Amino acid sequence: MESEIRPSSDLRNHYSEISKQCRETQRPIIITVNGRGDTVVMGLQKYYQMESELELLRTLAEAEDDVKNGRVAPMQNTFDDIRKSLMERKNG
Repeated sequence: MESEIRPSSDLRNHYSEISKQCRETQRPIIITVNGRGDTVVMGLQKYYQMESELELLRTLAEAEDDVKNGRVAPMQNTFDDIRKSLMERKNG
């Protein structure tokens, strides 16, 4: 992911421009203080997308760990558990 780098004074003086750029390009902007990276600004939609992707990756990593450690069950058992849970919600 390519990022633009801008000084902190731009954030203060050109916020609307930076905000619009983040939303339109879906790319983050790195804000520097004294020439060093300090903060990242990104559009809210992109932030939510990244959060969702990270959650999915965490779930996949947990699933992979379960498989490696033998914590698995036949698929039919899983479907049966889901059906039972849905029926309990429906009747509950």
